[in-house]
Amino acid sequence: MSDASLATAKANPATTLGDSPGITLLQALAQHVLAFDKRQLTKGAIAQARTCILDAIGVTLAGYPEPCTQILLKTPGVATAPGPSLVFGSARRTSALDAALINGTASHALDFDDFSGIMGGHHSVPLVSTLLALAEERGGTGLDIVAAYVIGVEVEIRLARAVNFHHYDKGWHPTATLGVFGAAAAACHLMKLDHSKTTMALCIAASLASGLKANFGTMTKPLHIGQCCRNGLLAALLAEGGFDAATDAFEHAQGFLNVFNGPGTFDTAKLFENWGQPWEIEAKSIGLKQFPCCGSTHPAINMALNLRREEKIDAADIARIEVMPHGRRLRHTNTPHPQTSLEAKFSVQYVVARALRYGVLRLKDFEGDAHFDPEIVRLLNLTTASPHPDMADDAEEQWGAEVIVALKDGRRLARRIDNLVGRGGDNPMSSSELWDKFSDCAARSLPREQIAPLFERLETFEKITEVAQVTRLLEVSELHKAPAKKVVFAPRGAQEAPETTWVP
Repeated sequence: MSDASLATAKANPATTLGDSPGITLLQALAQHVLAFDKRQLTKGAIAQARTCILDAIGVTLAGYPEPCTQILLKTPGVATAPGPSLVFGSARRTSALDAALINGTASHALDFDDFSGIMGGHHSVPLVSTLLALAEERGGTGLDIVAAYVIGVEVEIRLARAVNFHHYDKGWHPTATLGVFGAAAAACHLMKLDHSKTTMALCIAASLASGLKANFGTMTKPLHIGQCCRNGLLAALLAEGGFDAATDAFEHAQGFLNVFNGPGTFDTAKLFENWGQPWEIEAKSIGLKQFPCCGSTHPAINMALNLRREEKIDAADIARIEVMPHGRRLRHTNTPHPQTSLEAKFSVQYVVARALRYGVLRLKDFEGDAHFDPEIVRLLNLTTASPHPDMADDAEEQWGAEVIVALKDGRRLARRIDNLVGRGGDNPMSSSELWDKFSDCAARSLPREQIAPLFERLETFEKITEVAQVTRLLEVSELHKAPAKKVVFAPRGAQEAPETTWVP
């Protein structure tokens, strides 16, 4: 692509690139990545990116002590390379590649990270660990990282529009299989690679994409994200050094689209249609998690909480519970009797039972033997789950659920919602709610005195002049690894923490 074409594209974000005869899809995508710059960031895009980056860092800190992260850290050869990039919540520094692997795994260890209804996965975790690790090696301001994050999200979700929902239903984990392209694109943008090298990075990423939904509910699911972060960054570093790949790795007869999806199951026109109008990060389909479990269970959780609160339900009076999520939400959350804490995160029956019995779901409800709580087991024996008959697989809105509770006195109570993608769009989390979640997560790895300053720094992330202003607050001396206590903190300008709202 010529310098004149790039200059025109940067001056006019609506310019459609990649229409030249003979150009491949990934060459066109690289043009879009290269044409993007910080001047195209809207206030809304910056604000949403800041919130998502803050949230991702919080859940990464919560995931650091988890077995999947600790086993990875103890594996021979992992995180032994020298380098300046921090393993969050520790004093350990290593190469950007290894830090991306470890922090990326930790970021998804608890399945508490934000997600996109369009992507059918988690848009932030392939990017945040990648970009912070890379910025510690190469430098970069907060606004540089925000810009790279926004273009990474754009790539991920544009690809999702082209391949979903067939890609998702086939069994691929889009957070990893599509996130690797976002990670590569974001890294290339932060590294300021040219068009040829950005194209090569995306083409290399096509062969590094992996992640099977069969491994949901196991430690391998968060490992998908660690590998995705490392592979996306590796693709960019290899391309920078002159590594090559096939430029038609996406549309080739044996390329990504035909192998991962299959002929006739994708629409590449959606890759570039109305590019940046608005940016995908500004979409209402972006949602933060208020509950530390699979996002597909959240509509049902909300309906159960509404029923409990509005109908004053006592769990002892329940005779039967029916859970009817959208069919696409149920396929990987239909776990009637979870036997591990990880399985509990993917059990719509378990989370609904907990919501009805206790009126809240916290991190501790997915630890140890919490899923064997006798009162919850009793309710699970009364619970059935089935796809909602009125929510079609091809419906535009695919994040619905209905919960029906039959009481011993014969009453039948129900609550239904047709679309609820986490907390976002018209129902964002407040600063106080963000603090409650962040402090609960961060307290698992950081000394209490670091948590509030870190939160305040992240609230103005785009204004930092160097990434060390954040990472030094994520570093913990091994002398300070005693369990931290929850911190009480009112965000600036808040009169008091509002009562938690469970309805959209």
